[in-house]
Amino acid sequence: MRPPLPTSRQPAFPISDLTDTQARPRDADDDRPRLECGVFGIYGIADASAITVLGMHALQHRGQEACGLASCDGRRFYIEREHGLVGDVFTGADLTSRLQGHAAIGHTRYSTAGGSFIRNVQPMFADLDSGGIAIAHNGNLTNFMHLRTKLVAEGAIFQSTSDSEVILHLIARSRQIRIIDRFIEALGHLEGGFALVALTRKMLIGARDPLGIRPLVIGRLDHSYVLASETCALDMIGATFVRDVEHGEVVQIDEHGLKSYKPFEARTARPCLFEYVYFSRPDSVVNGKSIYEVRKAMGRQLALEQPSDADIVVPVPDSGVPASLGFAEQSGLPYEMGIIRNHYVGRTFIQPTQGVRELGVRMKHSPNKVVLEGKRVVLIDDSIVRGTTSVKIVRMVREAGAKEVHLRSASPPIMWPDFYGIDMPDREKLLAANHTLEEMRQMLECDSLGFLSVDGLYKAMGHNRRDPDQPQFTDHYFTGDYPTPLTDREEALEDADSAGQQLSLLANMH
Repeated sequence: MRPPLPTSRQPAFPISDLTDTQARPRDADDDRPRLECGVFGIYGIADASAITVLGMHALQHRGQEACGLASCDGRRFYIEREHGLVGDVFTGADLTSRLQGHAAIGHTRYSTAGGSFIRNVQPMFADLDSGGIAIAHNGNLTNFMHLRTKLVAEGAIFQSTSDSEVILHLIARSRQIRIIDRFIEALGHLEGGFALVALTRKMLIGARDPLGIRPLVIGRLDHSYVLASETCALDMIGATFVRDVEHGEVVQIDEHGLKSYKPFEARTARPCLFEYVYFSRPDSVVNGKSIYEVRKAMGRQLALEQPSDADIVVPVPDSGVPASLGFAEQSGLPYEMGIIRNHYVGRTFIQPTQGVRELGVRMKHSPNKVVLEGKRVVLIDDSIVRGTTSVKIVRMVREAGAKEVHLRSASPPIMWPDFYGIDMPDREKLLAANHTLEEMRQMLECDSLGFLSVDGLYKAMGHNRRDPDQPQFTDHYFTGDYPTPLTDREEALEDADSAGQQLSLLANMH
């Protein structure tokens, strides 16, 4: 296990000069972890941009701040990138005439606070000596600043603060002949978790990091191949699932079909556990496991480990629903929709006073008083991060007449920040990292509080327990065991004078 890392990420200089008027800061009371991207690509089909937009719709949950699409007709590239949702950006009957071609890649983006600059929106494009290339990236590079600093010292000029641009520079500087070899050579410099799709005039390329932290799947639509972050995007367009891109694998898709490369040293896969806990859609299959069934198994295991003498089981919708079904099934308690979620709440609602802010949770969640009144309630959520939303929901349920409120988390306590593509608070803001179970129970104002254990989560994933010598998954947010070097963080420790500058730029990464 790596030693504890420092938690301060205050910038050493103001970044107001980088401000984009369309950037939208995150709501301070928004307590959900955010995944920063979804990627999609297709090759060899007419009107590829229209199919890509449909795939991006299915991946909208992975990023709602901005989106972009790049298409190619074999000669020219066509690119649009905007802030906003897919359905708002890619509209109009002229879509396929604006974004022409038989191949396209798309990207949905959620950025960390302060990073929603239009120049960071993907796909990113570069004109190389071998022709143009567009690239879209899901995840984060943990050696981004190390590579960026080195490239700048060698004369590179950066137009963004996205780690995706580093990849383009590495590809451009490669002396390999074939573009696929240049791409592979660039990947050899990267550390962290990533899934990439790239488009050239002649091919679509997909790649996954050596540990398979971020997901990427291959599908088939008629005679065309598809790449996507999740299988739900394949379902959206009527494509057939073929297989996952393997960890450390690079796939090349062109007029001759699909070719696989495995250029890196074989390592044991360690997919991200949070894909199963929260991020992936419940109708997706990730690394061969149904997200819905895994989440139900988490609920069943939670009921075994953290039972409650209660009358009903109520989910915090929507992400807590499958786990609640499993909890109710295992415990024999009735499952009830005690909280109704409003799906039509905009992200830009202004909360001008503290009094109105306190009511903000009711915009998204409304208590079902008929169900809750007089009942001892087991409230199931997928995870608890800072607790700011949890305490409001507990109060709301109690005010609706619940006799008791017992809060259960279908994941272990979140103790450590993430550096692989999840926007998660620094350690001093993580509730479980700074308080005992009893302190958390008092702060959340619930009658009892319980978390799924780490080994319990592994059991829900089909393993007897976590193997401490060779963990089966990436789980550092629960254990502090980071699966890759954290070069940028470690170099910041060694050079305190530059730490603020490095970390302020990291905060603006993809």
